[in-house]
Amino acid sequence: MGSHMEKRPEISTSERVVVVLMVPLPAQGHLNQLIHLSRLLLSAGDHVQVHFACSATHNRQAKLRVHGWDVPNSSSKLVLHFHDLPFPTDIPTPPPDPSSPLKFPAHLQPTFDAAVTHLRLPLAALLRSLSATARRVAVVHDSLMSFVAEDAAGVPNAEAYAFHSASAFATFGFFLEYSMAPVDKKLLVDINVPQKLKQIYLSSPSPPLKTCFTDAFLELIRTQVSYLRYDVGEIYNTCEAIEGDFLDCLSREPFGSGASLTWAIGPLNSIAAAVDDKDRHECMEWLDRQPPGSVLYVSFGTMTSMSVEQVKELAKGLRDSQQRFLWVLRDADTGDIFSKNKLQESTPLLLLPEGFEEEEEEAEEGMGSMGMVLRGEWAPQVAILGHRATGGFMTHCGWNSSMESMSAGVAVVAWPMASDQPWNATLLTDVLGMGVSLRDWAKWDQVVPAADIEAAVRRLMESEEGKDIRKRAAEVGVAVRAASVAQEYKHAWYSNNENSN
Repeated sequence: MGSHMEKRPEISTSERVVVVLMVPLPAQGHLNQLIHLSRLLLSAGDHVQVHFACSATHNRQAKLRVHGWDVPNSSSKLVLHFHDLPFPTDIPTPPPDPSSPLKFPAHLQPTFDAAVTHLRLPLAALLRSLSATARRVAVVHDSLMSFVAEDAAGVPNAEAYAFHSASAFATFGFFLEYSMAPVDKKLLVDINVPQKLKQIYLSSPSPPLKTCFTDAFLELIRTQVSYLRYDVGEIYNTCEAIEGDFLDCLSREPFGSGASLTWAIGPLNSIAAAVDDKDRHECMEWLDRQPPGSVLYVSFGTMTSMSVEQVKELAKGLRDSQQRFLWVLRDADTGDIFSKNKLQESTPLLLLPEGFEEEEEEAEEGMGSMGMVLRGEWAPQVAILGHRATGGFMTHCGWNSSMESMSAGVAVVAWPMASDQPWNATLLTDVLGMGVSLRDWAKWDQVVPAADIEAAVRRLMESEEGKDIRKRAAEVGVAVRAASVAQEYKHAWYSNNENSN
């Protein structure tokens, strides 16, 4: 029996759209940045299509947790196309280990390994399919999913761009200390970097890698870095106002990758999160009742798990500081946040010292509420940071949280835990002068005592020095908001693709 295949009508090159394919690492901080970049690219108009490719679980996670805007659906004029790629269902999704002195989320490694192993073929197939009808395909991949750049290099009308989810400051620091061919720091003397910044790099030892990452994750980094040579450009979620000197260094040899094109397109996060009253979180009503600039927001992101002892010390430090606080007390994400893990539901992280919450309830009745604890919840962080009552942010210094604090102009108590966070903490405190440091990284594996926590909180929230730091944070906020990508950068990246046929 014969068969007949209808011939696809020819589409002229001028009528074809530019397609952008987003390839995130399946972890919240990485998903978040690329979905925000997707929103930005959609604003270019209907001549650009944006596709977001990951596992079904992680696409669902990205859509659920985005805040500050609504993800366009099929009824919207501009659609963000999600592709649920096949992903193993039998990979381990263990709970985090709060007792481990190394706070890197090692429990997510099976998910990372599965992504780089099992997503390559489906991504290559998707890339070929999109390229068949697109004028050009721009693959924007997380720098830890760089294998896709090699596949893009083999498609005539495709090109790849590495998206760095870390700060330029941290990336520069990694390069100086840990590249395969380490750079002599003395070369810094001859380049155009302010003297203060030179001194930070020349005199401050970088955190040893073993205190920030597991060996398995370092191997993942080494493997994926080898594919960066296939990229035609690099993208950073930052702006010239805060990291211009480091971006300049990274754009030239011997300090950078040598990529011909580099963009700073941050902040990608929304500047102000508009929320309907019916969807407003209860913590916002609590904030409404607090005096302006009086509340310390306490949150350590999606990858941090604290020991019982550390939770108790933090609770005591907050109580003894006598400052108002809003504390998000949650455990780290697992590889699948939708799976039910009974062990995780009873983790020590959610156990507060006996009587702590009762004390806060008494304070609320008698003093207008000194503290609120959100146990195991996902909090609207952008809205919290933008609230008039928020005067400080105790943070792990993940890059999403760092950018959000800078965008809001909120000063920080910097408490890095792992990964790139020690570098980000240095950027916020020593370089930008918008925070106080809590953790001495030389004591990275030790419990931070309540007395140190109390002192850092008081230093930021009630001292004269703290007033100056908060003023500086407000100035940083003005500069970062002025560099909003929607106004300053949104056409530059497209122009390159529009002119590349």
